[in-house]
Amino acid sequence: MSNEKKVNTSISFRTLPGISRLYLKIPLDRIGVLIGERGEVLKKLMDCTRTKITIDNVNGTVIIEPATPSTTPSELLKAQDFIKAIAYGFSPERAERVLGEDQVLVVIDLKQQVGPSPNHLMRIKGRIIGEKGKARKNLEEMTGTYISIYGDYVAIIGDYESANAAREAIELLIQGRQHSTVYRYLDRVMRRIKRRAMTELWEKHY
Repeated sequence: MSNEKKVNTSISFRTLPGISRLYLKIPLDRIGVLIGERGEVLKKLMDCTRTKITIDNVNGTVIIEPATPSTTPSELLKAQDFIKAIAYGFSPERAERVLGEDQVLVVIDLKQQVGPSPNHLMRIKGRIIGEKGKARKNLEEMTGTYISIYGDYVAIIGDYESANAAREAIELLIQGRQHSTVYRYLDRVMRRIKRRAMTELWEKHY
């Protein structure tokens, strides 16, 4: 592979009598992470999602299909999200979070945002990561999300509202806003999200 990290997670469905299959491709250098030592990561994923997963080590194609007649479409899609999270640079431990019912994976394609210039992309990634990873860490702590910068992509795992708040903050950084301005904005957004969550929780109980 070249130094440029390319992630192709294009997906297609193939429906056979009683069987649905998902196809996607991941970078070759992420296959070992997906499989894990002695195959433990892949086995755990298949057990959790009741799926059968086949990996082509030559071209990075992954096939996800039901392991039992009772495997649900949701379980297939959760397995897909986990594999995509690995493809975008997350560790298996962090990728496991997408298996939760209320968790989503949000991906930003930096090339679509800023163009193909390597120097520009490097500068933008530097703004998102920050010195010694400080900016990314701040964004994760403020939103309660996980953030990965892999190749020319930024991937976020979290609940729907928090993940999208992190996405908005990162897009502001891409646009050139100061980190302090973005943090203040994010603080307001997260306070609003937490207040709404507390109100909904109170209404459920009373």
